[in-house]
Amino acid sequence: MNNYVADLGSIIDMDIIRQSKIKIGVDPLGGAGVHYWEPIAEKYQLDLTVVNKIVDPTFSFMTVDWDGQIRMDLSSAWAMQRLIPMKDNFDISFACDTDHDRHGIVTKGAGLLTPNHYLSVAVFYLLQNRPQWATTTAIGKTVVTTQLIDRIAAKLNRKIVDVPVGFKWFVDGLLNGSLCFGGEESAGASFSRMDGTVWTTDKDGFIPALLSAEVTAKTGRDPGKIYSDLTKKYGEPFYDRIEAKATPEQKEKLKNLSASQIKHDELAREKITDILTKAPGNSASLGGVKVITANGWMAVRPSGTEDIYKIYAESFVSEDQLKKIIDEGQEIVHHALQA
Repeated sequence: MNNYVADLGSIIDMDIIRQSKIKIGVDPLGGAGVHYWEPIAEKYQLDLTVVNKIVDPTFSFMTVDWDGQIRMDLSSAWAMQRLIPMKDNFDISFACDTDHDRHGIVTKGAGLLTPNHYLSVAVFYLLQNRPQWATTTAIGKTVVTTQLIDRIAAKLNRKIVDVPVGFKWFVDGLLNGSLCFGGEESAGASFSRMDGTVWTTDKDGFIPALLSAEVTAKTGRDPGKIYSDLTKKYGEPFYDRIEAKATPEQKEKLKNLSASQIKHDELAREKITDILTKAPGNSASLGGVKVITANGWMAVRPSGTEDIYKIYAESFVSEDQLKKIIDEGQEIVHHALQA
């Protein structure tokens, strides 16, 4: 614990957080980091309050998710229901899941930020506030993470490395310094130390959470407001992910989909410009397929742990177009499973 806490100053600007005197609220959700937050606050003299110190293996303290299940889903307003109502008590609030490798950010102005929203803010901020990072280092993201990050990176002259789902695909790049950031839409992220060297090759919930405090302290602005400004400049993405049951046989079919099996020419009335079965960043198999148009995309892949498949979709046009993309994505899946 002492080694980890002492090293945080090499990746997060703790001085600016301390000097700003912002109030920080933290919910460790009964997890592995519950005993870390107070030593962090003590060492760096932060105005940080742990709002829930309960450790209970039954998770009876946890608010249930939308379907009544207990889930440590930091992107779910249901699961984050304990922290969200406290947002006005703090300048920034955040939670980490049970093993503290994922983050959930709650702001005064916008409430709970989705992982895609916050990762966009994080990339935008880091690329302009880490002067020791080499300009040749790239931003790593999974192919199902928002393309708003692509637009931000392009404007700031940074390469994007798109990889399949799974944090393991960022390891080599984070280790050798060719990646300065790796993020996924399921709220996992890691990035380089301030001097550009590797921090960790696995996702770490502490550092993106603490980064939200640095962003708030350094800019004097709500990260939710920063996100809103980004959408005005680069376009507003509408994003969703849905799940449906699938047998092991159906999952195997989806995993091995080929571009030739996609018979559609259009998606939500837009011409399909690309069909991917391999990640552009490393040519590794997606274990599914991604269909891209000028203003949107959908991807389908089977779960690696449950008998379900997932459809991810994003539109830079409207909620209505997003719904059309999802509906037609389900048609694509249906035809593939019938083949």
